[in-house]
Amino acid sequence: MPLEAPLAPVAERVADLNDRYRHHGATAVLERALTDPQVGRIALVSSFGAESVVLLHLLSVLDRSAPVLFIDTEMLFAETLAYQAEVADKLGLTNIVTVKADPARLAMDDPDGTLHQFSTDACCALRKTEPLERALSGYDAWITGRKRYQGATRSAVEFFEAEGDIRIKVNPLAHWGKEDLQDYMVNNRLPRHPLVAKGYPSIGCAPCTSPVAPGEDERAGRWRGSAKVECGIHFINGRAVRMPLPSGNAA
Repeated sequence: MPLEAPLAPVAERVADLNDRYRHHGATAVLERALTDPQVGRIALVSSFGAESVVLLHLLSVLDRSAPVLFIDTEMLFAETLAYQAEVADKLGLTNIVTVKADPARLAMDDPDGTLHQFSTDACCALRKTEPLERALSGYDAWITGRKRYQGATRSAVEFFEAEGDIRIKVNPLAHWGKEDLQDYMVNNRLPRHPLVAKGYPSIGCAPCTSPVAPGEDERAGRWRGSAKVECGIHFINGRAVRMPLPSGNAA
């Protein structure tokens, strides 16, 4: 068999992909991401959080065998773990890959599970960023559920983004609004995360997620009381984003 031609630099491919698919809808962008040779090997990364079921359902319609990376920080709500199993079964997803921190690293850096009390950045790096980076090492691209309406750090999200010169990040739902997600879930009779009804519109790890009051930003319950707005799995120029970014540089 002939060898595959090497992929062009990430920035070039991202510019070309955005130019070609700029006016496509979410389903078309996801379908192209799964099949376009300029994207390469790809996996969907899902938290199985409040809105994750929409993107997971879109994927299940196109390819139920596509890899789905689920990061289990071992500090998730019990409801999230149960929801993950329910959604995977309902949608018939056959290639769920659970990603966890290295046990030796956990034993060394967080033996009693209290690291988050002293450094949320270090905890996220240990339990989420580093394990995901290892899991993604075999891929040229990954699919996320990030959307522009989710806050200032995401207001400029495009369908395709360059994660430095490492890989491509694909955001099929970038232009969807809250009402689009709600309508999609209702119309397709998709199960809701049980914590949404209890005031959790954005759901992460149990120790660092709190309910959100009416009128608050939906991510206000993540790392409440700190300047932290991202867990670190999203990157600008190949570096993890853990603080608010200047206007125009949102991850």
